[in-house]
Amino acid sequence: MTGLFAALRSGPDRPLLGDASEIDRLYRRHRVRIMLAITIGYGIAYTCRLALSVVKKPLLDAGIFSIAELGFIGSALFYAYAFGKLVNGFLADHANLKYFFPLGVLMSALLNIAMGTTTTVWVAFTLWALNGWFQGFGAPAGVVAMAQWFTTTERGRAYGIWSTAHSIGEGLTFVVVAGLVSAWGWRAGFWGPGFACIVVSLLLVWLMQDRPETIGLPPPHQWKNREADVPRVESTGDNTWAAQKGVLRRPAIWILALSSALTYVTRYAINSWGVLYLQEARGFSLVQAGGIISVNTFSGILGAVTYGFLSDKLFKGRRPPANLLFSVLELIGLGMIFFVPMSSTLFLTCAFFIYGFGLTGLVTSLGGLFAVDIVSRRAAGAVMGFVGVFSYIAAAVQENVSGFLIERGVTMIDGVRHYDFSGAITFWLICTVLSAILPATLWRVRAQS
Repeated sequence: MTGLFAALRSGPDRPLLGDASEIDRLYRRHRVRIMLAITIGYGIAYTCRLALSVVKKPLLDAGIFSIAELGFIGSALFYAYAFGKLVNGFLADHANLKYFFPLGVLMSALLNIAMGTTTTVWVAFTLWALNGWFQGFGAPAGVVAMAQWFTTTERGRAYGIWSTAHSIGEGLTFVVVAGLVSAWGWRAGFWGPGFACIVVSLLLVWLMQDRPETIGLPPPHQWKNREADVPRVESTGDNTWAAQKGVLRRPAIWILALSSALTYVTRYAINSWGVLYLQEARGFSLVQAGGIISVNTFSGILGAVTYGFLSDKLFKGRRPPANLLFSVLELIGLGMIFFVPMSSTLFLTCAFFIYGFGLTGLVTSLGGLFAVDIVSRRAAGAVMGFVGVFSYIAAAVQENVSGFLIERGVTMIDGVRHYDFSGAITFWLICTVLSAILPATLWRVRAQS
């Protein structure tokens, strides 16, 4: 274990390279590779988190688990991920991301493969909880990598690009994994992502890199000659812990954590129960439902990138105006999905496009960017973990509450289940409205300079 921790710890600073052209070459090379790793790699790894969402109906139809049991198992990932993201966020600020991130992906892959072999509730609960813990390596690693390799004036756009990873993962899950399940059964829904992510973990070791200073490069603000980007707390060692402790003393961080929590209720409600809703309330097949929801992949990518660009350029780095704009779009999309009685594929595809565009913009901001903006780059992982623990506890509570409300609305007629989703929809919409109101209280808060 001592050797493992030593391997995962960030290396010492090396003497600064004297060749300016070599510094430029290395910065450009590693920034591209790191963005590929934390975006494409994290997107594929995300399928190991969402696999359970796609296999719910096959598991229900086979009588393996009940709705309540699936809610119980699903909540295990969120609770474990919440605390895993908090702990791993603090660790990521001190870690060598070249090995830290790939380790989490590898362990998650192995746990998904194990999930495909069990039909016992408590075993599935334990495996899915462990999967949540190791999934908690990914987001802190991505945020710390961006904080270490990009200046604050570039971070909105970089964060927007990275946030597309969630949409990539959701799209792959609802199309590719759903196809695997339709062809080969529910076990393939776990095994496919598992084997794919073993390969991804090896690629991540090749693509990722430790902090710039560990390979003789200056901090990014010095490389860009933008002294305004120097954070208040810099350097390594004890100052990292001081910066991390300072996170807890910022009232704005607590407000952002609660706002993110409410946003994540809606986000994971649609991810976890959206396929079932389209199948039972709108009459679509598994592949059709997965295809409709997968439009979030494209709209989410556009939403995340657009949010980063608008908040950086149009709003001069101010996140609250962009938050309000994207909240309105999310509410319009949800209104179309749940209250317009049209079940055409085209209409619902458009509705999910608008919803995904708005939601992913908010996840980009409230899920981390806004909070990272207002702390030192040495505490990026810590603040991401702090916000994350609120977000994923809320997602876990959502899983249980939504499962209870949906099951309460089930009636059996001639041996056939009939679903009433109205109670769950009301719960989801209340959280969505509150997630739009709370961040507006931070209208005057700006990124740290």
